[in-house]
Amino acid sequence: MTESTIKSPHTSMMALGALGVVFGDIGTSPLYALTTCFHSDGGIPIDHANVLGILSLIFWSLMIVVSLKFAIIIMRADNKGEGGIMALLALNLHNPKFGPKMRNILIALGLFGAALFFGDGIITPAISVLSAVEGLSVGTSVFTPYILPITISVLIALFMIQRRGTAAVGRYFGPIMLLWFITIGLIGLNKVIEHPAILALVNPYWAIHFFVIHPMTAFITMGAIVLTITGAEALYADMGHFGRRPIQWAWFIVVLPCLVLNYAGEGVLVLQNPAAIENPFYLLVPKMLMYPMIVLATIATVIASQAVISGVFSMIRQAMQLGYLPRMTILHTSESEIGQIYIPVLNWLLLILIVILVAMFKSSASLASAYGIAVTITLFCDTLLVACLMYYAWNWSLPKMLLVAIPFLVPDLLFLTSNMLKITDGGWFPLSVGVIAFTIMMTWKRGRTLVLEKLKAGSPPLDIFIQSVSKHAFKVSGTAVFLTTNQNIVPNALMHNLKHNKVLHEKNILLTVVAEDVPYVDVESRVRVEQIDDHFYRLVACYGFKESLNVPHALEQGLALLRLPCDFMQISFFISRERILHTVGSGMAPWREKLFISMTRNTSAISDYFQIPPNRVVEIGSQIEI
Repeated sequence: MTESTIKSPHTSMMALGALGVVFGDIGTSPLYALTTCFHSDGGIPIDHANVLGILSLIFWSLMIVVSLKFAIIIMRADNKGEGGIMALLALNLHNPKFGPKMRNILIALGLFGAALFFGDGIITPAISVLSAVEGLSVGTSVFTPYILPITISVLIALFMIQRRGTAAVGRYFGPIMLLWFITIGLIGLNKVIEHPAILALVNPYWAIHFFVIHPMTAFITMGAIVLTITGAEALYADMGHFGRRPIQWAWFIVVLPCLVLNYAGEGVLVLQNPAAIENPFYLLVPKMLMYPMIVLATIATVIASQAVISGVFSMIRQAMQLGYLPRMTILHTSESEIGQIYIPVLNWLLLILIVILVAMFKSSASLASAYGIAVTITLFCDTLLVACLMYYAWNWSLPKMLLVAIPFLVPDLLFLTSNMLKITDGGWFPLSVGVIAFTIMMTWKRGRTLVLEKLKAGSPPLDIFIQSVSKHAFKVSGTAVFLTTNQNIVPNALMHNLKHNKVLHEKNILLTVVAEDVPYVDVESRVRVEQIDDHFYRLVACYGFKESLNVPHALEQGLALLRLPCDFMQISFFISRERILHTVGSGMAPWREKLFISMTRNTSAISDYFQIPPNRVVEIGSQIEI
């Protein structure tokens, strides 16, 4: 995507779209962040110095972490225009300077950060929607008993519409979020005008003063300050959808000023009325606008939740295509937007976990204790990965790299260590989800590696095998396509087809699908073909980790290059379905083997995953011991 100035209509529209997708999470933080900050240490006294100190910490967190770290530095690390922790990991893995040990460390960092993003995808919808609906109890206590049922109903409705996709309503996200940011900015400005001295929050003196006077309190408060920057990674993760420049303009021109004004307005309010700290956001709103604001806040939090859910779907698909998760059914909800996908199993799993979370914690204040730790670890992983990129790929000198990385690592470590104090209060939940997701990904990757090693060890050399069967096997008309994960070994399905049916097709194509460490592969580079002899051909189809895998299209392109007819009624796809058997050995720990076997048995049909017509598929089973 070409960079252009904000005066370009295209850039302006992309910036508007970015408001609706990228900034929903960070844009709804004022609903609960300041309250959590003042309650983080059992109740911080509300006075001029403390309010300015906390507001200054919020302001400089937004400036250092979001503005400088993500909007300016990390967004330079684009993988063919794409961003996100998986893209950042792929960029590092491209570097030939890293040995196996360093590559494993980088993979662990990237995957653990991605796993924790899954935990974030559970908490963000819960805390966002709950905090918005809690506004109903500000004006009257009549709605208090119904806060949880209304929240759960909104969440259920949100997940029920996922299968329909966001294409129809997505065009309204940007204007609605623009209205949201302008509204929260104006209600904040209304208070700032009454007490303009509050703008002294931009002076770092007050943040430093707060740390010097109350060091332990300030340290604990950092665990709540992080709530103001949740969603920061979305700037980078969604770069491929909107481009770097539109996201930067949306942040610096609209989002950042409106957030700062709103937090400043909340600060003035609690100085004037300390009791307002219980819900400064809604108490800042004029009474006549209270219920319209609750409706707008609920819509904004649903939009924020939608963006996170879509991000989780995208991240899970990327992990699948890079070989870190088993196949799951993926449905495309838009004919024009490749990124709009729906994963049914994941959708309902997320809903169940979110409803359980809301029922367990019951309020946004309690959920705030669980929120933050997943975000801070992901931010820390991002910093380490981009530091490696600066030094090894961008060839920055060590002093220059440290000069940039250390100012990012210091707040990351402060956020991280402060949030560690909240593990027993709820931080265990996203951490547990992240550890489980990370274990599943590493187990699947290790299990597939062992299976491929077994297949390779039990397979004869491909060239000798082809020479033998091409001369002696009985031939039948038609084309057989054998899917294989390794283009240099004999596919299991081919071996068993010859063993049981005693025939060989006239044309046999050994097809391997390769997931590249790039988001997209050029159509011209999609397919590589090679004729081995008169009856055998090798075809390699390459896809990026953000693309849909469509084997029939790749096959059609490959047959055209080979100058062979493409009649799908004369083509059969042979697929090997392995049954993994548990054995005592040195492969994996017994519990990991059982986990891998369970995942293997519950993978979606390979015909669905590769978009192969089911009536053209022949599955041949085999048993493998690992």
